[in-house]
Amino acid sequence: MNLTKTLTWAISALVVLPLVASANIDIHDAPSRPKNMIIMVGDGMGPAYTSAYRYYQNNPDTEEIEQTVFDRLLVGMASTYPARQSGFVTDSAASATALATGVKSYNGAISVDINKRPLTSIMQMAKARGMAIGIAVTSQVNHATPAAFLAHNESRRNYDEIAQSYLTSEADVILGGGQKYFPAPLLAQFKAKGYQHIDDFSMLAQINKGKVLGLFADVQLPWVIDQQDSTQLSQLTQKALDLLSQNEQGFVLLVEGSLIDWAGHNNDIATAMGEMHGFANAIEVVEQFVRANPDTLMVVTADHNTGGLSIGANGEYAWDTNLLQGIQASPAKIAEQAIAQDNWQAAVNQALGFEANEAELIRLSNARMQGKAALETSLKQLIDTRSYTGWTTTGHTGGDVQVFAAGPAADLFKGNQDNTDIAEKMMSLLPKTQ
Repeated sequence: MNLTKTLTWAISALVVLPLVASANIDIHDAPSRPKNMIIMVGDGMGPAYTSAYRYYQNNPDTEEIEQTVFDRLLVGMASTYPARQSGFVTDSAASATALATGVKSYNGAISVDINKRPLTSIMQMAKARGMAIGIAVTSQVNHATPAAFLAHNESRRNYDEIAQSYLTSEADVILGGGQKYFPAPLLAQFKAKGYQHIDDFSMLAQINKGKVLGLFADVQLPWVIDQQDSTQLSQLTQKALDLLSQNEQGFVLLVEGSLIDWAGHNNDIATAMGEMHGFANAIEVVEQFVRANPDTLMVVTADHNTGGLSIGANGEYAWDTNLLQGIQASPAKIAEQAIAQDNWQAAVNQALGFEANEAELIRLSNARMQGKAALETSLKQLIDTRSYTGWTTTGHTGGDVQVFAAGPAADLFKGNQDNTDIAEKMMSLLPKTQ
């Protein structure tokens, strides 16, 4: 950590005023230093995603374009590049390491430096101060972003090692997917350490206190668009807040909308908008918590941009949100069902919410003969063409990402900064050690 920058921000944090306008907090009630801190990461959520979500959510019956939670809370931007040995385009591990520790590292690093030595994370610092810590994510809980906050490993791909290391993370709340990485012997070890293990959303209501390991899917949680339910992450977030806020010393919580990135890698605009909606709902849950608890700071950002999404494509000055809103399932699910059905054309048209023309049906039929993956790709291309959606890559891009904040010291995150600055600023706001 850069000591000079940290001292500067620590001093600033003592006098900075909260971003009261966005959080509706009475200035006389809000402290200058937060008791609780929540960092929320929209994985892969570059600026085009938040703009697209605004238009996707827009009410077509009004003249104005309605604001979203992202518009309300926007305060700045952040650069995302990894350690220079990895170039200018980061992966989720290096970016999460920067957000968790304030140090640049190589792509693939899980809170270790370029020499593979462990780095101290904000979660470790919080725990040393008697605070509670936790994560709530839509990917497997041992995926790159949550792992960088709770573990240290030379490679993000060492999923089994990372899951095992969570035993010593001292996390109070671990919620998300990833059942396949937590076999019975490992679960027994977690239970021996006092964790309550649950594997169904209906069991969340039974957990009212104590430590919890909640694993609700084999790997990722279901796509929002397939569930037609945007509350999965909101439910996990609310439960994490309920449990962690019982700690009188405060807490640090990571919430990740993990699957925005996965949809971006797939160049799947319909599924991406569903995941954006789920993440936006979770942000609003935290926003309400900040309003009720003016000693809580919320910082929202992305780790990088995925897919090079463009709103408008092929020379057309248009983007068809009505078409996108009519899609009833992910292209993956539509393709799976079409492969299994004889009368697949009608089923596809129904799921898409529009009628494919003769030429489009021929392309889909040819793809269907090649299998599910080819049909899924063809469906995504059809949706992109019809909606005027563009993509430049199936990987990440190196553009800056947005920063959103509310609560005490939110002003610290205004303007342009690096992702390491976000970590250092939040670390500077932790209580002083005894």
